[in-house]
Amino acid sequence: MQIDPNSYQNSDRDAQTQSEIKQPKQPSVASSGGRRFFFSRSRRSFLGRIGLFTAATTVGGVLGSTVSSKKGGNIAQATNPSGPDGKLNFNYQKFVNKAYQVRVEAATLEKNIPIPPHPTNGDERRYYANKIGSDSRGLPHDARGEVKLEAYNSLTKALTTQNPDDFEKIILGGARKLVNPQGPLAISLEGINAAQIAVPPPPALLSAQRAAEAVELYWQALLRDVPYSEFQNNTNNPKVLAAVADLNKLSAFRGPKQNGLVTPQTLFRGSVNYIKPNDSSGENVKYVIPPGVLDSPYISQFLLRTIVWGTQSVSPLIRTALPGNDFLIDFNEWLTIQNGGSSGKSINYDPINRYIVTVRDLGEYAHIGGPTYLGASLILGSIAAPLNPGNPYVNSLTQAGSNATFAVGQLQALLNLGSSRVIRASYWQKYYVHRILRPEAYGGLVYNNIVNNTQYPIHPEVLNSEALASTFKTFGTYLLPQAYPEAAPLHSSYTGGAAATAAVNVTLLKAFFDENYVIPNPVIPDPNDPTKVISYSGPPLTVGGELNKLATNYAIGRGNGGIHWRSDGSAALALGEQVAISLLRDERLGYNERFSGFTFTKFDGTKVTV
Repeated sequence: MQIDPNSYQNSDRDAQTQSEIKQPKQPSVASSGGRRFFFSRSRRSFLGRIGLFTAATTVGGVLGSTVSSKKGGNIAQATNPSGPDGKLNFNYQKFVNKAYQVRVEAATLEKNIPIPPHPTNGDERRYYANKIGSDSRGLPHDARGEVKLEAYNSLTKALTTQNPDDFEKIILGGARKLVNPQGPLAISLEGINAAQIAVPPPPALLSAQRAAEAVELYWQALLRDVPYSEFQNNTNNPKVLAAVADLNKLSAFRGPKQNGLVTPQTLFRGSVNYIKPNDSSGENVKYVIPPGVLDSPYISQFLLRTIVWGTQSVSPLIRTALPGNDFLIDFNEWLTIQNGGSSGKSINYDPINRYIVTVRDLGEYAHIGGPTYLGASLILGSIAAPLNPGNPYVNSLTQAGSNATFAVGQLQALLNLGSSRVIRASYWQKYYVHRILRPEAYGGLVYNNIVNNTQYPIHPEVLNSEALASTFKTFGTYLLPQAYPEAAPLHSSYTGGAAATAAVNVTLLKAFFDENYVIPNPVIPDPNDPTKVISYSGPPLTVGGELNKLATNYAIGRGNGGIHWRSDGSAALALGEQVAISLLRDERLGYNERFSGFTFTKFDGTKVTV
């Protein structure tokens, strides 16, 4: 069942407001270079009346409306700069009117973005009798781990009515609470609405692609204590080679490959999933590897450098878990977590902080996090990375940017705003469209099929994999070992919130800095001492490539913990990028500077100007 986004009933006040506002006509369509751009007739006349912007069409990958080059001088009158009291002859009312007009323009542009289809994988309806393909963690379950339908129905009722009182009536199975199901219903005053963003439907429960993602996750658990220095094509590490061989047997693995094959160099590297233009059926998904992601080393430079923050600094050394911190390998512990309870267990941490060296280290960093994206903006300043060449102050003879516009301070404000707005969009997909089961729940289905002879629909490529056999030999279970005692947060798997957050932040960073700048003096962790770094020698590492790598590091890091499928992160990266573009488009409308737009490279390698 897909929740109807139109089921929300407006209040009388909302209805009155709507009746008072003249609704814009449906947009007309122009095309350029194979791309379609939407403009409303009312928008053209509106722009002509206010005289702030031109309605020129966009070409060559340019997104958003084109700002007129004649923007200054229409508020403070240049012919009579000051009055008798020495004050500027500033037209306050005109300034206020401009603010109103820009906000209406932004709202009109957002409203005229078409609403795409939102196809699901069909699992919720397909398994309506027991909901085994849907996320039900935190609700009460029976002894086998199947959700009690009364509880599941109390959740979907609240999601359907969107009545705050119904959310308080959701039947929980333990003390843990669901994470922010009403958050996606908040109306953002900037950026695209969640219902206007299309993502591919996630792999179905019985599909070969879901099986391939499960096999990859079992290998991520098995390789948690293997250092990334072993992920090289000349490696002789038996676990790495076994994982590569097993993944190459799969019929539908969508992760990075070289010459059609998974290699040690591509193992556990990140990817991005887009719906192809004008096709939201899910049949034509574009799988891409962002530029720079396959360039060595595995860990982004932004996770290996000291963050210089004014008079203070933040070390890149992290607190990480010791080997052997693996959870939910006992069925009773697993069931307790599914019911929203606590196992009472906790992580045993290494007393010595170190760089991110192993699969487990990256999983723990993605578990807790740090000042990742604010830190990246500060690192870029500390290495003297140039601002984006399109910044209007780069070539100014008399001015520089500030926290108000076109400096790192403004960027940092957008990073915080983007992190909030993208979670609204990601959680909307989680709660109101897909409600996909987490990997830990899938592991329970695998366990029950083997141990309790159930007949859950699991693709045989999982059951016949070396990954599953090695998991039983190593951990004594067919459950998917988790790196965190609480396992996943209590909201569904698709799309990944942390990955979406990574994407919106990285996209904003690329918009403000020169992505082609080569990072000076790159480093890698010392293979002999994880508390030190040594110089990296290899192909140049650019700002854009290492930012892409940072986003995919974070997305895959959640999988290292066992809590997200590859497709969760891959689709979320495309979603987050789209949210960032919409924020930049709205932000640009308010500038007074002569500015041709934010130009940067998307995850799919195409260059855009917003």
